[in-house]
Amino acid sequence: MIAITGAAGFIGSNLAHRLSAAGRELLLVDHPLTAATAVNWAGLGRFRFTPMERFLTDLERGEGRNIEAVFHLGACSSTTETDWAFLQDNNVGYTQSLWTWCAAEQRPFLYASSAATYGDGSRGFSDRTPPTELEPLNLYGKSKNDFDAWALAEIAAGRPRPPIWAGLKFFNVYGPREVHKGKMASVVWHARRQILETGEVRLFRSNDPAYPDGGQRRDFVFVEDCIDHMLWLWGQPDASAIYNSGTGTSRTFLDLVTAVFSALGREPRIQFIDMPPELGRQYQNYTQADMSKLRDAGYAKPPTTLEDGVRHALSWSDAPAVVTRTG
Repeated sequence: MIAITGAAGFIGSNLAHRLSAAGRELLLVDHPLTAATAVNWAGLGRFRFTPMERFLTDLERGEGRNIEAVFHLGACSSTTETDWAFLQDNNVGYTQSLWTWCAAEQRPFLYASSAATYGDGSRGFSDRTPPTELEPLNLYGKSKNDFDAWALAEIAAGRPRPPIWAGLKFFNVYGPREVHKGKMASVVWHARRQILETGEVRLFRSNDPAYPDGGQRRDFVFVEDCIDHMLWLWGQPDASAIYNSGTGTSRTFLDLVTAVFSALGREPRIQFIDMPPELGRQYQNYTQADMSKLRDAGYAKPPTTLEDGVRHALSWSDAPAVVTRTG
């Protein structure tokens, strides 16, 4: 049985569908389903569900004997969250507890870190850079970086570790099953909504003279590529480490919205608007994952192109939620 936390969320639900299609038995861990998240489990095979709040208690009671591996994708992912005590408990402490259990029970542990750990990018985007040298721009990024630093300190101190482990620094992920994220959904889905509602897309004007309007660049990565990274690392006992999960190529926001217009069969219409000051203080004008560490570890599959990924993402429709579970 494979345990997935955050299983009703964006990356977690896509991982669940991939593993279910491969015939794996699943334990899906998350908060109770809402109307917005229920659609993400539509079409899954049989599975067991456990609330996030109960999962750790169940493990402490010895109820995790059938768990083969833990994919920990559950966290508060809001980059505007200001409650540090909440983030420390939810994003750091919870992850530490799962790491400790997997180390004691010798179960593989793969978890979500974030490209937000790189801050403004002035120190680069290399996953070889120690977390202690990074300065995230927001508390969400700090929570992810704090756990990365803790995990590496545990290993350096010679304390027990999971037999296989990997932290994945997800870059700008987009794909199916993210509509429930609302304002935190990718630009792909915001662009789709705007085009269908108004016929045009609104993009922020640049707040940096080095980048023209719409020329801000990000490493946009299709969610299925991120799942490929996770599943490959799960099978590599000698490759445990923290890795970037991106494409290794930066593309502009104009590239992205042009791909969305093309996928919808429409001519591009773009309006530029001012960036809110509070966002401008923590805005990343450029990201590009250094993927050499994962490549050096032996991963060879090429990334999905932005145009192909957008087309695949927008071909998915929000079907009515029909789920079947056990337990």
